[in-house]
Amino acid sequence: MSTPDIALCICTYNRYDLLPGAIRSAVEQSLPADRYEILVIDNSPDRNRAAAFAEKFATAPNLRYIHEKTPGLSNARNVAASQARAPVIAFMDDDALADPEWAAELLRAYESFGEGAMIVGGRVDPIWASPRPDWVHESMLGSLSIVNWGGEARVAGPDEWVAGTNISFRTSAIRDNGGFPLNLGRIGSGSALLSNEEIKLVERIRESGGQLIYAPRAVVNHLVDVRRLRRDWFRKRAAWQALSDFMMNPDGQAAEARGHWPELIKYFNALPPHERTIRGLLHPTDDPDLFHWQTGAVYMMTTLLLAGFEGVELD
Repeated sequence: MSTPDIALCICTYNRYDLLPGAIRSAVEQSLPADRYEILVIDNSPDRNRAAAFAEKFATAPNLRYIHEKTPGLSNARNVAASQARAPVIAFMDDDALADPEWAAELLRAYESFGEGAMIVGGRVDPIWASPRPDWVHESMLGSLSIVNWGGEARVAGPDEWVAGTNISFRTSAIRDNGGFPLNLGRIGSGSALLSNEEIKLVERIRESGGQLIYAPRAVVNHLVDVRRLRRDWFRKRAAWQALSDFMMNPDGQAAEARGHWPELIKYFNALPPHERTIRGLLHPTDDPDLFHWQTGAVYMMTTLLLAGFEGVELD
């Protein structure tokens, strides 16, 4: 059996309504089947149901379906990296659809940029489950894993990032840099929105000299669920991002938190007088600029609480 060039990995948890589309998009890649393998890591608690579902794809010659009982996205990704035979492994979400050229474009980027390219990520286009609300600010699209930096394939700039639903690594880079951190990343159904697991790993790899490549022709289409198009979801996302950032760099975030207090005061002072209390974090608005400011205030307040308001001076 020849060694495949790339492994396409889908980690999943009880998403049997959406998972078939993701798997089919992986099966229907333009690459010959012997050039890539597909790994499905199923974290769902019901092993029998997972096994019954796996039977539906038993005829795919390059697909391995693995039930992993230990919960957590980071652990599932580490299991995939340990099981992959290919020198490159790419990850996509179970509610995403890969473009038929996705795997080929990722491999093309590794070939073009040479051995220093350790991570390649691409464009993520949204599949809107319902129309985008007017109050969703352009700068908030990243919270929905929408990525489009434009231009041609290149070494990613300092402010450019790639999303976990369209990211690939040299498999050895994951193993050599400690894998995805188990204290970060989501567990179970996603009620807790802990994140940053791929950010931390990317950071380690870049610190050791590896390059992150942005390849805009490597495209994944990602579902924006209607449950994410609610103001409370964005507030929740901001709060969990603050926690994720704090866990990744507690000293740095605690120091940065001291500067949040005057910014929070500015936000509250911009609201009507009766809203200048904690309820201001729930202030109803259709103004995208104000709502963007509000989610930033939620982030800052969460960070200040985690830091215990240390170093904050009241006037």
